[in-house]
Amino acid sequence: MSYLGDLQPNSWLRFGAEFPKEYGQLTGLEFDGSVQFEAFMRGVEAARSGYFGTMVERVTLHILDSDSARRAQLARLAFAAGHHAEIYGSTDELLAHAPSTGLLLAHDDPPGEAVPALIAAMMRAGHWLPVIAIGNAPETWAVVRTIKAGALDYLAIPNQIGPLNEAISRAAHEAESHRVQRARAAEARQRIARLSLREREVLDRLAEGCSNKAIARDLDISPRTVEIHRMKMMGKLGARHAAEAVRLRIEATGLGDAA
Repeated sequence: MSYLGDLQPNSWLRFGAEFPKEYGQLTGLEFDGSVQFEAFMRGVEAARSGYFGTMVERVTLHILDSDSARRAQLARLAFAAGHHAEIYGSTDELLAHAPSTGLLLAHDDPPGEAVPALIAAMMRAGHWLPVIAIGNAPETWAVVRTIKAGALDYLAIPNQIGPLNEAISRAAHEAESHRVQRARAAEARQRIARLSLREREVLDRLAEGCSNKAIARDLDISPRTVEIHRMKMMGKLGARHAAEAVRLRIEATGLGDAA
């Protein structure tokens, strides 16, 4: 994982001095050496004021892409747009650091598979970040599949500030509520994964409204055995009563595939 430091004035000056052509490409501005400093500072102010289409607050972008050159390009774009960037080469690297805030910009390759797999991995790990998927000329089927899996947005790989900030602005409106909802579902799935098969069967039937006697008949065991499994199940879930256990079951299966 690489780190791009906080956006300080000297960092902007250094970036503009060292990469004037690249900064011009990222921002859509055109300037030459004779007006480099003035144009660069106008670009900084424009990025912060929303000149490039959408005014957004500074966020931390977690960039996930196996291609190092593209990771670096996206990080420079995020930096030029006024954001902080953290970059990762794999899902394992991302989950090892387990960031808890910000937005995740993830390259969807293979299309319609990589980001859904990433989201599933985050859910299994009990960890969640709001996801913006990016791809090369994304096709409709891949976009639909990825959004259904839980991504907030899907866009062609951005090469200018405007499209990136627009996607961030769209995602920011729903990211926090989405993050909380997903985090609760991930935690619920993680708790339910602790259950034995029989304990899970008891929980499933409790969620269907079955009594201990009905569960006993359905599973061909005694009501006393059902009670023992139920007590163990609630202990593993950290549930104080049956309604809380059922709520966890609903949270775990309410998003995406069943737990």
